[in-house]
Amino acid sequence: MVSDVRDAVSFRRTRDLLEELYSEFNRREYVSPDPLEFLYMYDSPADREVVGLIASSLAYGRVASILTSVRRVLDVLGKNPADALAGSDFSSLLPRLAGFKHRFNGDEEMCRFMSGIGEALRCYGSLENVFSSAREGPIIGAMDHFADAILRLGGLESSHLLPRASKGSACKRLALFIRWMARRDDVDPGGWNSVTPRDIIVPLDTHMFRITTGLGLVKRRSADGTAAEEATDGFRAFCPSDPVKYDFALTRFGIRTGMSVGELLKKFG
Repeated sequence: MVSDVRDAVSFRRTRDLLEELYSEFNRREYVSPDPLEFLYMYDSPADREVVGLIASSLAYGRVASILTSVRRVLDVLGKNPADALAGSDFSSLLPRLAGFKHRFNGDEEMCRFMSGIGEALRCYGSLENVFSSAREGPIIGAMDHFADAILRLGGLESSHLLPRASKGSACKRLALFIRWMARRDDVDPGGWNSVTPRDIIVPLDTHMFRITTGLGLVKRRSADGTAAEEATDGFRAFCPSDPVKYDFALTRFGIRTGMSVGELLKKFG
């Protein structure tokens, strides 16, 4: 009985702390520098989903390099990225992005990826429709279907830009994109209606892995797909309808100056 009471008190304390962090840090003033900033530049859900997929897929490496690379691509696409890609193909994109390089991805791969997005828009009408066309099963299956469709339509067998969940990857960047699209609050702009916050998974990288293991939510030894599901299940206990709710606020620690992961974990005791 004493143990049960202690567990209940610990649970409530953790939940209350998570809610406090969400209230304090889940604000746009804490976004910069982050590729999510680019989505705020577009009012149209069609443009936001295109920009979101490009920005999230390039979101690896140094933040300054990420922002530079995303800006370079968006400059090519102009004011209406969805229309621009729907009217483009690989041969028309390559001269405009000649010399593009973002760590592992060069201009040809990037342009094939973008042409895949454009072909998806022509075939399905929207990126949301690509994703929702395989939403009958677990979201991991829909993520694989989405990645397969975009890469296949662009003439790519595989790409670091869109890894497959079925290969064991946590698919952090694709999960991040889905978070941006499925959630609506002061930070996440939303735009998709066919995917609910209840269904999505935590965007797990080494940073979030350290946080979730420190909170005791993840027992895995590596930040893989199984660990991402463990983290999601852990947060689901505190917010069943929106397990990814706390992701942004928690990940400010370790990113922003004066906010360390060690400081965060001390709050939880």
